[in-house]
Amino acid sequence: MTMPPQIAEATEIDSRVGDLADGPSRTAVGRSPGQLMWLRFRRDRVGVLSAMAVALFFLVGLCAPLISALYGKDPYRTYGQDTPGLLNDFGFPLLPNGGINGTFWFGLEPGLGRDVFMLLVYGIRTSLLIALAATVLTTAIGIVVGVAAGYVGGRTDYLVGRIIDILLSFPSTIFFIAFMPIVESVFVSADEETPTWLRTVSLITVLTVFGWAYIARLLRGQVLSLRERDFVEAAKVTGASPARIIFTELLPNLWTPILVQATLALPAFVTAEAGLSFLGVGIVEPTPDWGRMIQRGAEVYADDITFLIFPGISMVIFVLAFNLLGDSVRDALDPKTKR
Repeated sequence: MTMPPQIAEATEIDSRVGDLADGPSRTAVGRSPGQLMWLRFRRDRVGVLSAMAVALFFLVGLCAPLISALYGKDPYRTYGQDTPGLLNDFGFPLLPNGGINGTFWFGLEPGLGRDVFMLLVYGIRTSLLIALAATVLTTAIGIVVGVAAGYVGGRTDYLVGRIIDILLSFPSTIFFIAFMPIVESVFVSADEETPTWLRTVSLITVLTVFGWAYIARLLRGQVLSLRERDFVEAAKVTGASPARIIFTELLPNLWTPILVQATLALPAFVTAEAGLSFLGVGIVEPTPDWGRMIQRGAEVYADDITFLIFPGISMVIFVLAFNLLGDSVRDALDPKTKR
């Protein structure tokens, strides 16, 4: 015969109280803010799955040469043109589903006949390299400019605010389309191809110039609020220098928005880089790139939809996983945001 739920719950509570009263004393275990953040993050299943997906993308990009060696193919060789019987007279794979088989896992690229799996793997490497570099630079510049403007105030804050307004209102995509031919004419002669490193540096530069303003504006507002708090005033009274106040009092309270903005900026830069390559002003042949794969897939989707599906799904999964990871990190760092 079972006890009613109310009696069973009361009995369980009494037993716990008895254990606490009669048993050995238990010592409270203190945890640092980082440990508490990690515990909250581990309880978020969506965040953990998103982190695993993001880690997988980074691992694939980092190990691209190893994957190429194990797979036995590279992203530059035109297998469809070198091996008869893989492409038809119009340049499309003869086998169904884009030529997917045991030899070419994701099929062949229409026209050139390159391996789609290797194009995806090395495309991850290209996009992550550019996006990661732009994220690090924009975050560093945004921290310096935003904290300095918010703490100093006055004319400095006004001047920085106007520069931020101009950058946020400027059409960065149109600027880059007009900027790239100027760079090519200055650094590359008319009879030479634009080197990949120059396009990469140009992409990172433009993304950085127009990207730091978002995080700078956010941090400026946070610092304007924090500098009026009692702990900052107390530090000033004790004679602490501005540098000490910034590094010991302000920055520790800004890591949450900094980390969240960085995790949201990286997928935004991935899509921006892919969009510029799609328009033909980003990374060009023969360097593999997701944006150019999507652009090529949009041209041949009527005859080979498979080539468009793989880069499209890969980009959607990566951007979605990184955005969900950013939300999970924000909730773990500041549990009040869930309320």
